[in-house]
Amino acid sequence: MEIRDVTPDDLDAVLDLRKRSFGPTSASERDRWRRAVTPVLGEGRYLGVFEGTRLAAAARLRSLTQWWHGRPQPMAGIAGVTVNPEDRGRGVGTRLMRAVVDRAAALGDAVSTLYPATTPIYRGVGYEHAGAQHNVRLPAEALRGIRPSGQVKLRRMGPDDAAELISVLHRVYAATRVSGPVSWDERTWSLWLEAEDDFLYLADDGFVIYRWKGDDILVDSLVAGSAETARALWTLVGSASSIAQHVIAPVAPDDPVLWLLRERGKEQVKQVRWMLRVLDVAAAVERRGYPVPATCEAVITVEDPLLGGGTWRLEISGGSGAAVPVAEGAGASGAVLTANGLAALYSGIPTATLRLAGLMSGDVRYDEALDMAFAARPYMLEYF
Repeated sequence: MEIRDVTPDDLDAVLDLRKRSFGPTSASERDRWRRAVTPVLGEGRYLGVFEGTRLAAAARLRSLTQWWHGRPQPMAGIAGVTVNPEDRGRGVGTRLMRAVVDRAAALGDAVSTLYPATTPIYRGVGYEHAGAQHNVRLPAEALRGIRPSGQVKLRRMGPDDAAELISVLHRVYAATRVSGPVSWDERTWSLWLEAEDDFLYLADDGFVIYRWKGDDILVDSLVAGSAETARALWTLVGSASSIAQHVIAPVAPDDPVLWLLRERGKEQVKQVRWMLRVLDVAAAVERRGYPVPATCEAVITVEDPLLGGGTWRLEISGGSGAAVPVAEGAGASGAVLTANGLAALYSGIPTATLRLAGLMSGDVRYDEALDMAFAARPYMLEYF
Protein backbone atom coordinates (compact mmCIF):
# COMPACT_ATOMS: atom_id res chain seq x y z
CA MET A 1 0.00 0.00 0.00
CA GLU A 2 1.12 3.55 -0.79
CA ILE A 3 0.43 6.74 1.16
CA ARG A 4 0.16 9.87 -0.95
CA ASP A 5 -1.66 13.18 -1.13
CA VAL A 6 -5.31 13.14 -2.15
CA THR A 7 -5.97 14.91 -5.46
CA PRO A 8 -9.18 16.34 -6.97
CA ASP A 9 -9.52 13.12 -8.99
CA ASP A 10 -9.79 11.16 -5.70
CA LEU A 11 -12.68 13.13 -4.18
CA ASP A 12 -15.43 10.78 -5.39
CA ALA A 13 -13.59 7.89 -3.76
CA VAL A 14 -13.16 9.90 -0.54
CA LEU A 15 -16.89 10.67 -0.48
CA ASP A 16 -17.68 6.98 -0.90
CA LEU A 17 -15.27 6.17 1.91
CA ARG A 18 -16.91 8.79 4.15
CA LYS A 19 -20.36 7.36 3.41
CA ARG A 20 -19.22 3.87 4.40
CA SER A 21 -17.67 5.25 7.61
CA PHE A 22 -20.05 8.04 8.72
CA GLY A 23 -23.28 7.32 6.87
CA PRO A 24 -25.08 9.04 3.96
CA THR A 25 -24.94 12.82 3.47
CA SER A 26 -27.18 15.16 1.50
CA ALA A 27 -26.24 16.65 -1.87
CA SER A 28 -25.81 20.09 -0.25
CA GLU A 29 -23.51 18.66 2.43
CA ARG A 30 -21.38 16.92 -0.23
CA ASP A 31 -21.17 20.12 -2.25
CA ARG A 32 -20.15 22.12 0.82
CA TRP A 33 -17.49 19.53 1.68
CA ARG A 34 -16.05 19.68 -1.84
CA ARG A 35 -15.90 23.47 -1.69
CA ALA A 36 -14.09 23.27 1.64
CA VAL A 37 -11.45 20.68 0.74
CA THR A 38 -10.72 21.37 -2.94
CA PRO A 39 -8.76 24.62 -2.37
CA VAL A 40 -6.46 23.00 0.22
CA LEU A 41 -5.56 19.80 -1.63
CA GLY A 42 -2.33 21.37 -2.85
CA GLU A 43 -1.25 22.20 0.71
CA GLY A 44 -0.44 18.61 1.70
CA ARG A 45 -3.25 18.45 4.24
CA TYR A 46 -5.21 15.45 2.91
CA LEU A 47 -3.56 12.03 2.91
CA GLY A 48 -4.83 8.78 1.43
CA VAL A 49 -3.75 5.15 1.65
CA PHE A 50 -3.97 3.53 -1.78
CA GLU A 51 -3.73 -0.06 -2.94
CA GLY A 52 -2.96 0.52 -6.56
CA THR A 53 -5.60 3.04 -7.60
CA ARG A 54 -8.09 1.95 -4.95
CA LEU A 55 -8.49 4.24 -1.93
CA ALA A 56 -8.38 2.28 1.34
CA ALA A 57 -8.20 5.07 3.94
CA ALA A 58 -7.92 8.83 4.25
CA ALA A 59 -7.39 11.62 6.79
CA ARG A 60 -7.49 15.40 6.67
CA LEU A 61 -5.18 17.80 8.52
CA ARG A 62 -7.22 20.95 9.09
CA SER A 63 -5.32 24.22 9.47
CA LEU A 64 -6.72 25.69 12.69
CA THR A 65 -5.79 28.24 15.33
CA GLN A 66 -5.92 27.08 18.95
CA TRP A 67 -5.62 29.17 22.11
CA TRP A 68 -3.63 28.15 25.19
CA HIS A 69 -3.94 30.51 28.17
CA GLY A 70 -5.05 33.23 25.77
CA ARG A 71 -2.23 32.83 23.25
CA PRO A 72 -3.06 31.61 19.72
CA GLN A 73 -0.95 29.17 17.77
CA PRO A 74 -1.40 27.24 14.50
CA MET A 75 -2.63 23.70 15.07
CA ALA A 76 -3.29 20.60 12.97
CA GLY A 77 -6.86 19.45 13.58
CA ILE A 78 -7.14 15.86 12.37
CA ALA A 79 -10.54 15.04 10.89
CA GLY A 80 -12.25 12.61 8.54
CA VAL A 81 -10.06 9.65 9.54
CA THR A 82 -11.74 6.85 7.60
CA VAL A 83 -10.87 3.26 6.65
CA ASN A 84 -12.87 1.15 4.23
CA PRO A 85 -14.76 -1.67 5.97
CA GLU A 86 -12.88 -4.33 4.00
CA ASP A 87 -9.52 -2.82 5.04
CA ARG A 88 -10.16 -2.61 8.78
CA GLY A 89 -8.12 -4.78 11.10
CA ARG A 90 -5.10 -4.76 8.78
CA GLY A 91 -3.16 -1.97 10.48
CA VAL A 92 -4.10 0.53 7.75
CA GLY A 93 -5.40 3.10 10.23
CA THR A 94 -2.24 3.02 12.33
CA ARG A 95 -0.05 3.35 9.26
CA LEU A 96 -2.13 6.31 8.10
CA MET A 97 -1.95 8.05 11.48
CA ARG A 98 1.83 7.64 11.64
CA ALA A 99 1.99 9.42 8.28
CA VAL A 100 -0.41 12.10 9.54
CA VAL A 101 1.81 12.81 12.57
CA ASP A 102 4.89 13.06 10.33
CA ARG A 103 3.09 15.36 7.88
CA ALA A 104 1.72 17.65 10.62
CA ALA A 105 5.23 18.05 12.02
CA ALA A 106 6.64 18.69 8.53
CA LEU A 107 4.02 21.41 7.95
CA GLY A 108 5.32 23.26 11.00
CA ASP A 109 2.50 22.65 13.45
CA ALA A 110 3.73 22.19 17.01
CA VAL A 111 0.55 20.59 18.36
CA SER A 112 -2.32 18.57 16.92
CA THR A 113 -5.78 17.65 18.19
CA LEU A 114 -8.58 15.29 17.18
CA TYR A 115 -11.90 13.90 18.33
CA PRO A 116 -11.42 10.12 18.64
CA ALA A 117 -13.96 7.56 17.50
CA THR A 118 -11.81 5.05 19.38
CA THR A 119 -8.92 5.76 21.74
CA PRO A 120 -6.28 2.99 21.26
CA ILE A 121 -5.23 3.82 17.69
CA TYR A 122 -4.57 7.46 18.58
CA ARG A 123 -2.89 6.71 21.89
CA GLY A 124 -0.61 4.40 19.98
CA VAL A 125 0.78 7.35 18.00
CA GLY A 126 1.14 9.75 20.94
CA TYR A 127 -2.25 11.46 21.30
CA GLU A 128 -3.72 11.68 24.80
CA HIS A 129 -7.03 12.85 26.29
CA ALA A 130 -6.83 16.59 26.90
CA GLY A 131 -10.26 18.18 27.18
CA ALA A 132 -13.86 18.01 26.04
CA GLN A 133 -16.64 19.76 24.24
CA HIS A 134 -19.18 20.30 27.04
CA ASN A 135 -22.72 20.27 25.62
CA VAL A 136 -25.27 21.44 28.18
CA ARG A 137 -29.06 21.04 27.85
CA LEU A 138 -30.95 23.95 29.41
CA PRO A 139 -34.66 24.83 29.60
CA ALA A 140 -35.26 27.55 27.02
CA GLU A 141 -37.45 29.41 29.51
CA ALA A 142 -34.53 29.66 31.93
CA LEU A 143 -32.53 31.63 29.35
CA ARG A 144 -35.45 33.94 28.73
CA GLY A 145 -35.18 34.95 32.37
CA ILE A 146 -31.72 36.43 31.79
CA ARG A 147 -32.20 40.17 31.46
CA PRO A 148 -29.84 42.34 29.41
CA SER A 149 -27.94 44.80 31.60
CA GLY A 150 -27.45 47.41 28.89
CA GLN A 151 -27.85 48.27 25.24
CA VAL A 152 -25.81 45.93 23.03
CA LYS A 153 -25.88 46.46 19.30
CA LEU A 154 -26.46 43.16 17.51
CA ARG A 155 -26.60 42.72 13.76
CA ARG A 156 -27.08 39.79 11.45
CA MET A 157 -23.90 38.47 9.88
CA GLY A 158 -22.97 36.52 6.77
CA PRO A 159 -19.96 35.31 4.75
CA ASP A 160 -18.53 38.81 4.36
CA ASP A 161 -18.18 39.09 8.14
CA ALA A 162 -15.68 36.22 8.48
CA ALA A 163 -12.67 38.47 9.04
CA GLU A 164 -14.48 40.52 11.68
CA LEU A 165 -15.66 37.37 13.47
CA ILE A 166 -12.06 36.09 13.61
CA SER A 167 -10.93 39.45 14.99
CA VAL A 168 -13.57 39.21 17.74
CA LEU A 169 -12.42 35.69 18.62
CA HIS A 170 -8.80 36.76 18.90
CA ARG A 171 -9.63 39.70 21.17
CA VAL A 172 -12.03 37.81 23.43
CA TYR A 173 -9.97 34.64 23.76
CA ALA A 174 -6.82 36.63 24.55
CA ALA A 175 -8.58 38.76 27.17
CA THR A 176 -10.25 35.78 28.87
CA ARG A 177 -7.09 33.61 28.76
CA VAL A 178 -8.89 30.55 27.40
CA SER A 179 -7.28 27.17 26.75
CA GLY A 180 -8.46 24.79 24.05
CA PRO A 181 -10.93 26.63 21.76
CA VAL A 182 -10.11 26.77 18.08
CA SER A 183 -10.95 28.91 15.07
CA TRP A 184 -11.16 28.15 11.37
CA ASP A 185 -9.42 30.28 8.77
CA GLU A 186 -11.31 33.06 6.97
CA ARG A 187 -12.11 30.94 3.93
CA THR A 188 -13.71 28.22 6.07
CA TRP A 189 -15.63 30.68 8.21
CA SER A 190 -17.06 32.22 5.05
CA LEU A 191 -18.42 28.82 4.05
CA TRP A 192 -19.95 28.16 7.48
CA LEU A 193 -21.59 31.59 7.51
CA GLU A 194 -23.48 30.73 4.32
CA ALA A 195 -25.75 28.16 6.02
CA GLU A 196 -29.27 29.31 5.23
CA ASP A 197 -30.88 27.58 8.22
CA ASP A 198 -28.55 29.17 10.77
CA PHE A 199 -29.25 32.37 12.71
CA LEU A 200 -26.11 34.48 12.88
CA TYR A 201 -25.64 37.57 15.05
CA LEU A 202 -22.54 39.66 15.64
CA ALA A 203 -21.70 42.21 18.36
CA ASP A 204 -18.60 44.32 18.87
CA ASP A 205 -17.23 41.75 21.33
CA GLY A 206 -19.13 38.56 20.65
CA PHE A 207 -21.31 36.49 18.35
CA VAL A 208 -23.76 33.60 18.31
CA ILE A 209 -24.64 30.94 15.73
CA TYR A 210 -27.73 28.81 16.37
CA ARG A 211 -30.56 26.95 14.63
CA TRP A 212 -33.70 24.97 15.22
CA LYS A 213 -33.39 21.23 15.84
CA GLY A 214 -36.87 19.76 16.10
CA ASP A 215 -38.50 21.40 19.13
CA ASP A 216 -35.15 22.56 20.51
CA ILE A 217 -32.60 25.25 19.74
CA LEU A 218 -29.07 24.04 18.93
CA VAL A 219 -26.28 26.55 19.52
CA ASP A 220 -23.16 26.04 17.42
CA SER A 221 -21.10 28.69 19.16
CA LEU A 222 -21.64 31.64 21.52
CA VAL A 223 -18.69 33.83 22.49
CA ALA A 224 -18.91 37.03 24.55
CA GLY A 225 -16.25 39.38 25.86
CA SER A 226 -18.39 41.36 28.32
CA ALA A 227 -21.22 40.78 30.77
CA GLU A 228 -23.56 42.95 28.68
CA THR A 229 -22.89 40.99 25.50
CA ALA A 230 -23.19 37.63 27.26
CA ARG A 231 -26.60 38.61 28.63
CA ALA A 232 -27.74 39.98 25.27
CA LEU A 233 -26.74 36.88 23.28
CA TRP A 234 -28.19 34.34 25.72
CA THR A 235 -31.40 36.36 25.96
CA LEU A 236 -31.58 36.33 22.17
CA VAL A 237 -31.30 32.54 22.11
CA GLY A 238 -33.85 32.23 24.91
CA SER A 239 -36.35 34.43 23.10
CA ALA A 240 -37.55 31.31 21.25
CA SER A 241 -38.81 29.79 24.50
CA SER A 242 -42.48 30.25 23.57
CA ILE A 243 -41.91 27.41 21.08
CA ALA A 244 -38.58 25.77 21.97
CA GLN A 245 -38.42 23.37 24.89
CA HIS A 246 -34.66 23.24 25.43
CA VAL A 247 -31.46 24.89 24.30
CA ILE A 248 -28.46 22.62 23.66
CA ALA A 249 -25.17 24.50 23.62
CA PRO A 250 -21.41 23.85 23.84
CA VAL A 251 -20.06 25.87 26.76
CA ALA A 252 -16.92 26.28 28.83
CA PRO A 253 -16.87 24.23 32.07
CA ASP A 254 -17.23 27.53 33.95
CA ASP A 255 -19.28 29.41 31.35
CA PRO A 256 -20.93 32.54 32.77
CA VAL A 257 -24.35 31.44 31.51
CA LEU A 258 -24.39 28.84 34.29
CA TRP A 259 -24.14 31.68 36.84
CA LEU A 260 -26.71 33.85 35.04
CA LEU A 261 -29.47 31.28 35.45
CA ARG A 262 -31.92 31.95 38.27
CA GLU A 263 -32.08 28.27 39.19
CA ARG A 264 -29.52 25.48 38.86
CA GLY A 265 -30.12 21.91 39.90
CA LYS A 266 -29.52 18.81 37.89
CA GLU A 267 -27.87 19.64 34.56
CA GLN A 268 -27.51 17.36 31.58
CA VAL A 269 -24.02 17.73 30.18
CA LYS A 270 -22.68 15.57 27.36
CA GLN A 271 -18.90 15.53 27.15
CA VAL A 272 -17.31 14.77 23.79
CA ARG A 273 -13.66 14.09 24.50
CA TRP A 274 -10.78 15.35 22.36
CA MET A 275 -7.10 14.39 22.34
CA LEU A 276 -3.87 16.32 21.81
CA ARG A 277 -0.36 15.51 20.63
CA VAL A 278 2.82 17.56 20.88
CA LEU A 279 4.73 17.48 17.58
CA ASP A 280 7.64 19.81 18.38
CA VAL A 281 8.57 20.26 22.04
CA ALA A 282 10.50 23.53 21.70
CA ALA A 283 7.95 25.20 19.42
CA ALA A 284 4.97 23.98 21.45
CA VAL A 285 6.41 25.38 24.70
CA GLU A 286 7.33 28.69 23.04
CA ARG A 287 3.91 29.15 21.38
CA ARG A 288 1.85 28.36 24.48
CA GLY A 289 0.67 30.96 26.98
CA TYR A 290 1.22 30.63 30.76
CA PRO A 291 0.02 32.40 33.92
CA VAL A 292 1.97 35.67 34.14
CA PRO A 293 2.86 35.20 37.86
CA ALA A 294 4.41 31.76 37.16
CA THR A 295 8.20 31.90 37.16
CA CYS A 296 9.95 28.55 37.27
CA GLU A 297 12.36 26.13 35.67
CA ALA A 298 12.08 22.38 35.17
CA VAL A 299 13.93 19.61 33.38
CA ILE A 300 11.95 17.03 31.41
CA THR A 301 12.91 14.06 29.29
CA VAL A 302 10.42 13.06 26.59
CA GLU A 303 10.29 9.55 25.16
CA ASP A 304 8.74 9.77 21.67
CA PRO A 305 9.44 6.80 19.38
CA LEU A 306 7.74 8.46 16.39
CA LEU A 307 9.26 11.93 16.34
CA GLY A 308 12.30 11.40 18.55
CA GLY A 309 12.67 12.39 22.18
CA GLY A 310 15.24 14.27 24.19
CA THR A 311 15.82 16.31 27.30
CA TRP A 312 14.84 19.97 27.69
CA ARG A 313 15.15 22.63 30.35
CA LEU A 314 11.85 24.52 30.53
CA GLU A 315 12.05 28.19 31.46
CA ILE A 316 8.70 29.87 32.24
CA SER A 317 8.39 33.57 33.08
CA GLY A 318 6.07 36.50 32.43
CA GLY A 319 3.49 34.44 30.56
CA SER A 320 6.04 33.02 28.10
CA GLY A 321 8.06 29.83 27.94
CA ALA A 322 11.11 28.30 26.29
CA ALA A 323 12.44 24.76 26.02
CA VAL A 324 16.23 24.66 25.81
CA PRO A 325 17.70 21.34 24.64
CA VAL A 326 20.01 19.63 27.13
CA ALA A 327 22.90 17.75 25.57
CA GLU A 328 22.98 14.01 26.12
CA GLY A 329 25.28 13.15 28.98
CA ALA A 330 25.10 16.65 30.49
CA GLY A 331 23.98 15.15 33.78
CA ALA A 332 20.62 16.94 34.03
CA SER A 333 17.89 14.84 35.59
CA GLY A 334 14.20 15.56 35.79
CA ALA A 335 10.76 14.19 35.07
CA VAL A 336 10.43 11.54 32.37
CA LEU A 337 7.33 11.75 30.17
CA THR A 338 6.03 9.55 27.39
CA ALA A 339 4.72 11.35 24.31
CA ASN A 340 1.25 10.79 25.73
CA GLY A 341 2.32 12.14 29.11
CA LEU A 342 3.72 15.31 27.56
CA ALA A 343 0.44 15.87 25.68
CA ALA A 344 -1.53 15.52 28.91
CA LEU A 345 0.84 17.79 30.87
CA TYR A 346 0.62 20.43 28.12
CA SER A 347 -3.17 20.26 28.52
CA GLY A 348 -3.10 20.90 32.25
CA ILE A 349 -3.45 17.36 33.61
CA PRO A 350 -1.80 17.34 37.08
CA THR A 351 1.53 15.58 37.49
CA ALA A 352 0.10 13.39 40.27
CA THR A 353 -2.46 12.03 37.80
CA LEU A 354 0.22 11.45 35.18
CA ARG A 355 2.41 9.52 37.60
CA LEU A 356 -0.46 7.33 38.81
CA ALA A 357 -1.46 6.68 35.19
CA GLY A 358 2.07 5.59 34.27
CA LEU A 359 2.61 8.51 31.88
CA MET A 360 5.29 10.20 33.98
CA SER A 361 8.20 8.99 36.12
CA GLY A 362 11.58 10.16 37.34
CA ASP A 363 12.51 13.11 39.54
CA VAL A 364 9.56 14.64 41.44
CA ARG A 365 11.22 17.92 42.42
CA TYR A 366 9.74 19.84 39.44
CA ASP A 367 6.19 18.53 39.75
CA GLU A 368 4.76 21.53 41.58
CA ALA A 369 6.40 23.94 39.15
CA LEU A 370 5.05 22.02 36.15
CA ASP A 371 1.55 22.00 37.66
CA MET A 372 1.70 25.76 38.18
CA ALA A 373 3.03 26.54 34.70
CA PHE A 374 0.71 24.28 32.69
CA ALA A 375 -2.47 24.71 34.77
CA ALA A 376 -5.49 24.80 32.46
CA ARG A 377 -9.11 23.67 32.08
CA PRO A 378 -9.15 23.09 28.33
CA TYR A 379 -12.38 22.86 26.36
CA MET A 380 -13.64 23.35 22.82
CA LEU A 381 -16.84 24.86 21.49
CA GLU A 382 -16.19 23.46 18.02
CA TYR A 383 -16.42 19.92 16.67
CA PHE A 384 -14.48 18.86 13.58
